[in-house]
Amino acid sequence: MSAPPRGDVTINVDECKGCGLCVESCPPGCLKLAPELSRYGVHPATYTGEGCTGCGACFYCCPEPGAITVYRLVPPPKVAGVAIPGQEVAHAPAL
Repeated sequence: MSAPPRGDVTINVDECKGCGLCVESCPPGCLKLAPELSRYGVHPATYTGEGCTGCGACFYCCPEPGAITVYRLVPPPKVAGVAIPGQEVAHAPAL
């Protein structure tokens, strides 16, 4: 079972100039250059749809303002455990 995504990326194809800096800077490698050309004649960056950690490296290295938006996804709440009647619940020691 893979870990749930921690981030999401949207790329404005009209702003992306296809330089590839975001693809090279992405630690999990979840960005690639599209095989098709945009209306400006460049291969824009695209998000593969999985693996984004929400780090923002692509956003910070992009020379085009507004081309990349990174969203941090809120993780689901962690469940400490389920109390079962008649059983003792073990707790982790406090730090």
